[in-house]
Amino acid sequence: MGDLLIRDVPDELKRDLSAIAKVAGRSMSDEAKAMLLREVAARRAAKPVQPSKSAYEELRGLLAPLPEEGDEFSRIMDEIEAQRKKDFWRPFSFDE
Repeated sequence: MGDLLIRDVPDELKRDLSAIAKVAGRSMSDEAKAMLLREVAARRAAKPVQPSKSAYEELRGLLAPLPEEGDEFSRIMDEIEAQRKKDFWRPFSFDE
C-alpha cells in the first residue's frame, strides 16, 4: 500500500482528529483513513457511477471519420490497396 502525507494541517483540525481517534481507540492515521473512506462511500452513494466506455469506444469516437469524410477516406484507401495489389508480384529491385 502507498503512503499519503498531508501537509499544513491546521492545529485545531489535528487536535480534533486526535481526540476523535482517542475516543474510537484508533491511531490518528487509522481514524483519518476511516473518515476518508466514509466520505468516499457517501459521495459514491449520492452520485451513481456512470458506465464508462471501453478504450476502443473512446478512440473510435475520436478517430472515426466524419460522415462527409468517410467516402473520401474509403476512396483513398481503395486506391492504396489497388496500387499495393498491382505491385505485389513485381520483382524487387535494389536500384529503386
